[in-house]
Amino acid sequence: MSVTLINSSFRLRPLQRVRAIQHHLMSNHTGSEAEVLLERVGNAGVITLNRPKALNALNLSMIRQIYPQLKKWEKDPETGIVIIKGVGGKAFCAGGDIRAVTEAGRSGGTLAQDFFREEYILNNAIGTFQKPYVAIIDGITMGGGVGLSVHGQFRVATERTVFAMPETAIGLFPDVGGGYFLPRLQGKLGLFLALTGFRLKGRHVQRAGIASHFVESQKITSLENDLVVLKAPSNEDVAEVLNSYQKQQSNLDEEKPFILSEHMDKINSLFEASSVEEIKLKLKKDGSSFAQKQFETLSKMSPTSLKITFRQLQAGASMSLQDVLVMEYRLSQACMRGQDFYEGVRAVLIDKDQSPKWWPAALEEVTDEFVDSCFKSLGGNDLSL
Repeated sequence: MSVTLINSSFRLRPLQRVRAIQHHLMSNHTGSEAEVLLERVGNAGVITLNRPKALNALNLSMIRQIYPQLKKWEKDPETGIVIIKGVGGKAFCAGGDIRAVTEAGRSGGTLAQDFFREEYILNNAIGTFQKPYVAIIDGITMGGGVGLSVHGQFRVATERTVFAMPETAIGLFPDVGGGYFLPRLQGKLGLFLALTGFRLKGRHVQRAGIASHFVESQKITSLENDLVVLKAPSNEDVAEVLNSYQKQQSNLDEEKPFILSEHMDKINSLFEASSVEEIKLKLKKDGSSFAQKQFETLSKMSPTSLKITFRQLQAGASMSLQDVLVMEYRLSQACMRGQDFYEGVRAVLIDKDQSPKWWPAALEEVTDEFVDSCFKSLGGNDLSL
């Protein structure tokens, strides 16, 4: 777990220092073998996810490097801001290393506990971080990548951003604090995104309230240059820089309304329900093409995942982030004990036949008693934050 610290720039004269920072930020890290790069650049701590061939998927080794360094930077008076980004141009972080977790869960390995436990502890550290935290979510941002970004003060989307929480399609649930941020989006948008796995792209990620800012990808390097030279910046200082870049936009999708704006009335009415069964019934009765498409989507998802997710967002709407993460750890372990997660990963990620055999196969067969059991305390094995 090597941590590279760049301090030499502090000994340079101001102009040389700026040039050194610019050169560093523009350099291509993809040749490095390190899965994550942790560097001091100017006044910033910079986290670079460096698994481009795996779309920067987050694994336990990366978590164990990021978390202690984040805590050090939080206390370090020389580090005024933290920036997290991914390399490769395609993804910020496409999610967690689900295959490894699946193999551990099947074999009884501790990774099935350790990964979720330590990932959620990192999510909480980001959510409670005492300095400005800027996530450059340029490219695919799903699952674990959302957990590395959404709880920070600043989330910068670009035209290449693709956001989704697609977990119900693999027998899981929208974790990493999804139970906290999703029900706090406008109306029933969060529940809609959680159950259907609907993808938001580019500027629409900001319009949904998930990203705080939108900046064109070609300006990201320049933005980073301006952020890393800020000395002990306040959140207002960082917001001022981000706002200035947001105002520099071309007409890239600027005039287009939120992609779901024409459907929000239907989302708010059809997803206002006391159960997933009621949502599906309302979708079926509605008759519109939009409702029919959502009905078909939900019919493909794990019934168990849908019911767990519905309850998760119901409960999370009135919980703190910390309480949500404790709840979600219990749910993660319930999924590890079940069948649908392994079947979903097989169908979607391994065999790729896209034909999971869910058990139970129907919503009506997933009892309230079973769902209740997924939320029960793990006693001494509960997540401790």
